[in-house]
Order: sequence, then structure tokens, then C-alpha cells
Amino acid sequence: MKARARGLLQIVCDDHDAQAVAQRAQRVFDALEIGSRDARGIVVTKETRMKWVAALTLGMVVQIAACAAEPAVPIPAPLLDNAKTAGPLQTAVLAGGCFWGTQGVFEHLRGVRRVVSGYAGGEKETAHYETVSTGRTGHAESVQITFDPQQVSYGEILQVFFSVAHDPTQLNRQGPDAGTQYRSAIFYADDTQRKIAAAYIAQLQKSSAFRSPIVTRLDPLRGFYPAEGYHQDFLLRNPSDPYIVFNDLPKIRNFEKTLPALYVPTPVTVQ
Repeated sequence: MKARARGLLQIVCDDHDAQAVAQRAQRVFDALEIGSRDARGIVVTKETRMKWVAALTLGMVVQIAACAAEPAVPIPAPLLDNAKTAGPLQTAVLAGGCFWGTQGVFEHLRGVRRVVSGYAGGEKETAHYETVSTGRTGHAESVQITFDPQQVSYGEILQVFFSVAHDPTQLNRQGPDAGTQYRSAIFYADDTQRKIAAAYIAQLQKSSAFRSPIVTRLDPLRGFYPAEGYHQDFLLRNPSDPYIVFNDLPKIRNFEKTLPALYVPTPVTVQ
């Protein structure tokens, strides 16, 4: 499952007043009536509510610390990239943790026509959320980005990926989510994508842009399988979901601030 206690605290990262955060989190818990359902359809019981309240103090401290520790990383554009030229639409498949946030980020990228959440790295037969969540299928939660090569290059897509979409130094996890299904990976469609990605990783490693080594895997794309419908455009459809508020909306803000030339305010959608 995505995380046991995630999505419980509706907190914005810019708020560092611990007392205010605690009061806001408590209001979230108070609003969860016994027998009601949260944004993901989970029925609230006395037992689950007691567990959530018990996790309040520890969760608040951990989440505030995590928020402060994961800002966007300004990085240079790739030295090796393909030129922007007119041509048919192209695709890029990337994995960087929970696909809700990754999809949400790339839906704001200039030149992108569509972003689909899905699974890559495993077999078609196991490309189902509950099965992938076991961490034993070889799949990673991924996004397939369809883009206009005249407006945005593959290298620019990778710049957004490394800078604001995820932390490429975390091995088999992203933030609160752990498991190989949350690994950092680039699934290249051809040799050109492989060369650009490999050269960019080497460039960033040499520049010491990140405090720790990049652990992003480069794997050939053997298949991409769209995720279930309820995962598509999840961020856009659930902007007040606590997990989205805390973990993913800050990425959108970081994108706008860090790479404004690549950011567009109106997102594309799957439909």
C-alpha cells in the first residue's frame, strides 16, 4: 500500500509554526466522523481514528522535517540534448515515486500533450495496483509523457525530472513511500534517449549538484501499462487530499519557481 499513515495531516510546507500545524492536523482528525469515508474511500472506525491520533505528534515532527529536507534542486540543463525540431509526437517514460505527484508535475510542462500514470519494468499480467504494491513484480509506478519535440526536448524533460519531480538520490523509495515500485528509473525508448539520459546523469554527478550519488536506473522500455482510471489525474481531481497537499503540491510550486521558462499554469489532462 502507498503508506500507512500518509495523507493524515493536511499541512502546507510553508507553515513552520508547530502549534498551528498541530491545531490544523487535529481539526482534520475531528472532521473524520466514525463511519464516514476519507478521500480514498477508507471507512473511518474508532480503531483507525485512535491510531491516527496516536500518530499525530510523531507524524507531525517527521513530516515537517521531511518537508524542510526536500527542496527543489536547481540544476543546469543537459549538455547533450536533441534539438527542438518539428516532427511527430514522442514519448518518455519515467519513474520517480508515487505517480500521483509525478503526473501532476509533468502536466504543467510546456510542450506536453498528455501524461498517463502507469506501470513499467514488469509483465503485463502483473500491471495492477494491488499486485504492484507488493514490490515483487518488477514494476515501478511510472508516467508516460507524450510531448511535442518542437516545444520541449527530452533533456528538458529530464531536467524537470531530476530537479523538482523527485529525489534521484533515494534508493527504492521516495519520501514516505518505500519499495522497489517507488524506485527512480528512466525507461529509454531508443538509443538516443539512453545516451542523453546517461550523459546527463554523469554531468550531474560530476557537478555535485546533489549531496548524495544519483541512484536512478537506466532500463530499456519493454512495455508501459496504464494504471487504473481512479489513479489518472489524481492530483487535479483531489487537490485537497492531505497526501497531495503535503507531498505533491509543493512540487508544483517548486516547478514554477525553479524552472519558470518550462512551466505552464494550465495543466493538460488525461481526458
